[in-house]
Amino acid sequence: MKINKQALRRAWEIAIIILLNLLIILAVALPSSLSGGDGDTGEAVEALSQIGSRGDEVRRVQSKLKELGFYTGKVDGIYGTNTRDAVRAFQRSVGITVDGIAGQKTLLFLGLSGGSSTGGSTGGYSSSDVQLLAKTISAEARGEPYEGQVAVGAVILNRVEHASFPDTISGVVYQPGAFSAVRDMNWSQPVAASAEKAARDAINGWDPSGGAIYYYNPAKTSNKWMRSRPVIKTIGNHLFCK
Repeated sequence: MKINKQALRRAWEIAIIILLNLLIILAVALPSSLSGGDGDTGEAVEALSQIGSRGDEVRRVQSKLKELGFYTGKVDGIYGTNTRDAVRAFQRSVGITVDGIAGQKTLLFLGLSGGSSTGGSTGGYSSSDVQLLAKTISAEARGEPYEGQVAVGAVILNRVEHASFPDTISGVVYQPGAFSAVRDMNWSQPVAASAEKAARDAINGWDPSGGAIYYYNPAKTSNKWMRSRPVIKTIGNHLFCK
């Protein structure tokens, strides 16, 4: 039988082209699969707690929601419908997307992202605590002098240490009726650089409020009980009280 050398050569050329294409596909796909990331970023995809999730992160979410009064079930580490509904209620209360998933933004607002305590310059608070404190200062003290911004941060920290208030920054910030800015348009505004610095100054121990646990703007507050509080100091438009 005669062998068609031209046909054989053509077959080898096709086989080599196919092999090269396969190698190129593997070279592109393999780094992404090894990194666990999207595209060529090389960053791990963050796991999100949602229906069906189990583990320590779910327990942390449940514990925080329970502390804030949004969850009444067992802290069992199982993300069921009760946990999802509690997450939705929390998301709705702070004005973020209501999807029932404890993603990065929801964890930040709960004071749970950022993981470990940073210690040192942030007084043992986690990075997400610092971000939440800065966000609250920015929303509550927008337009106030820098000293007044630090004082607002100090009031929040004073409440954390006070027996009559929750013992976490997120607990204090999201306590029902505590801070009006959490539910108004200021909350969605970018965090001012001065507020970030003020948060760190407050955590590092500067308390221009003189130990206050309340403050109010007399031009905007008609609450008789609040107006009856003993005033410690006036900074900008805020009166700081015991």
